[in-house]
Amino acid sequence: MSELNETPKQLSIKEAIQQELIRCKQDPVYFCKKYYMIQHPTKGRVHFNLYPFQESVLRLFLKNKFSIVNKSRQLGISTLSSAYALWLMLFHTDKNVLCIATKTETAKNMVTKVKFGYDSLPSWMKIKSVENNKLSIRLANGSQMKAVSAAGDSARSEAVSLLLIDEAAFIDNIEEVFVSAQQTLATGGGCIAMSTPYGTGNWFHRTWVKAETGDNSFLPIRLPWDVHPERNQSWRDQQDVDLGPRMAAQECDCDFTTSGDTAIDPTILNWYLIQAKEPVERRGLDGNLWIFERPDYARMYAVVADCARGDGKDYSAFHVFDIENNSQVAEYKGQIGTRDFGHFLVGIASEYNNALLVIENANVGWDVVQTAIERGYPNIYYSPRQDAALTNVDMYLNKFDSGQGMVPGFSTTMRTRPLVIGKMISYLHEKSVTINSKRTLEELRTFIWKHGKAQAQDGYNDDLVMALGICMFLRDTSLKYKQTGDQLTIASLENFGKSTMSVGPGFYQGGSYKGIGGSNGVHDQWNMDMGNGQMLDLTWLI
Repeated sequence: MSELNETPKQLSIKEAIQQELIRCKQDPVYFCKKYYMIQHPTKGRVHFNLYPFQESVLRLFLKNKFSIVNKSRQLGISTLSSAYALWLMLFHTDKNVLCIATKTETAKNMVTKVKFGYDSLPSWMKIKSVENNKLSIRLANGSQMKAVSAAGDSARSEAVSLLLIDEAAFIDNIEEVFVSAQQTLATGGGCIAMSTPYGTGNWFHRTWVKAETGDNSFLPIRLPWDVHPERNQSWRDQQDVDLGPRMAAQECDCDFTTSGDTAIDPTILNWYLIQAKEPVERRGLDGNLWIFERPDYARMYAVVADCARGDGKDYSAFHVFDIENNSQVAEYKGQIGTRDFGHFLVGIASEYNNALLVIENANVGWDVVQTAIERGYPNIYYSPRQDAALTNVDMYLNKFDSGQGMVPGFSTTMRTRPLVIGKMISYLHEKSVTINSKRTLEELRTFIWKHGKAQAQDGYNDDLVMALGICMFLRDTSLKYKQTGDQLTIASLENFGKSTMSVGPGFYQGGSYKGIGGSNGVHDQWNMDMGNGQMLDLTWLI
C-alpha cells in the first residue's frame, strides 16, 4: 500500500537535460519545433514552428540519404534543410555538411541560418565551436558546415556526410560538381538537391525524371504552392498578376515545361507535342529514319540536312518537308560517315520526287555535298557567297541564274545563323508548320537562350533544330523554285559547270567542253568533270 502512495521521483537538472538531449537526437522534428530559432522578416527571432508538410519532408530527409525537392517558392525548405544540418552536427560526431549554390553568397545564407539557430540554442545544448566565420562553422565534436560556390572541384577535396545543393536547376556546372561529390559520398553520405524548375534537360530536370521512374537513388519530393496551409487560389491568381503566367507556373506549380530560357515558348512546344505522332515506318540500319508520310508524286519536297562535325559528339540529321503544306514528312538523326550520309541523302531526296537537297556545308559538310554532286543529283541548293542575297528571294535567284558567287550547300555564318533561328521561331509561334516528330520537339525543349545566343543546352544537341531552322528559312526560295520549274533545275546543273571552286573531283569545274551543238569551246552544262580526265554525260537527267 505504501508503494501506491509514492510520488514520482524528482529528476535532477542533469538527468532532465540528458533525457531532453536523447529526445532531440531521436526526433529532429521535436528539436526543430522546440529549440531551433529562425529570423522572421517581420516578427524577428521566433521558434521554427513547422507546418505539417515541413514535418513530413524532414522525416523523409531522415529516412532517405538522397532526396531531390521540386518546390514552389518560399516554402521554407532551405530553412528546413539548415535545421536538419544543425541537428546532424549537434547529435553526431565528425559530420561534414557542405552547401553548394550558384554563388558563394547564396550558399553562405544557409550557413548564416545554421549559425543563427546555433547561437539561439540553450547553453546546455551547445557544443563549443572551434571555428565560426562567414562561410563555415566547426564544432568541438568534429562536425562542421561549409559554404562554397559551384566550382568544379568544390566537392572533391574531402569526405562529405551531407551535400546540400540549393537552387540546383540554376547551377551551370552542377553535373560536374555532383560527379566530384559522388566520390566523397561513397562512404555513406547523402544529398539534398532542391530547386524551383528552370527548364528541361538540365541536371536537376534529368535527375528528377529518373527519380520519378526509380532509375536513380534520389527520392522525388514535389511541393507545389498549395501544400502551404496559408495559401489559397486567390494567392495563386495574384502570382499570375505579379509574375506573369509563365514565371508563376515555374515558381509556384513546379512546372518544368513552362520554365527556363527556352528559345521556343514552352506552351507552344506543349501544343506541338499534342499534335505529334508516331512514324508509320522506321527505316535504316539503325532504325533512325522515321517516315511520317510516304512520297506523294504530286507534291514538292525539300530535304534539309545538318552534318555532324566529325568529332563523334553530335549527329547528322535531316528533315524531309512538304514545301507547300510546310509539313514534316520524314526525319533522320544518327551517327553516320560523311560519304554514307551523302549517298543516303541522295537516295531519300530521289525517293521524294527529286526533292530540293539542302546540305549545310560547314566543316565535313563539304564531303557530304561532294558525294551528292559526284552522284549527279540534279537538284542541289546553292548559296551566295555574300549573305545579303539570302535575305531577298529575288536577289538570290538573280545570283543563281547568273552563276556568280555561288557555292553548293547552305552556309551557316554569324549572319545567317540568327536569321535561320529567327525564321524558325516565327513559324513555330505562328503554328504555321507541322512537326510530327517528338524527337525534334525534345531537341527544341533543350534549345535555350544562353549569353544572348540560341543554342543547345550543355550536354544536348541541336542537329534537328538547326536543320529545321534552315528548312524554314529557305521555304520561300523553295516555293520560288516551283514557280520557275524545270528551268531552274537546268540552271542548277549549269551552275555546277560555272563554279570556279577547286574543291577536288566531283564538283563541276570551269573549262572548255564540247557543246551541245558539237562545237568546241562552248560550255556544256550536261557534262560533269570526274577529275580523271573523263566527262560524265548527264543528259539522262533531262
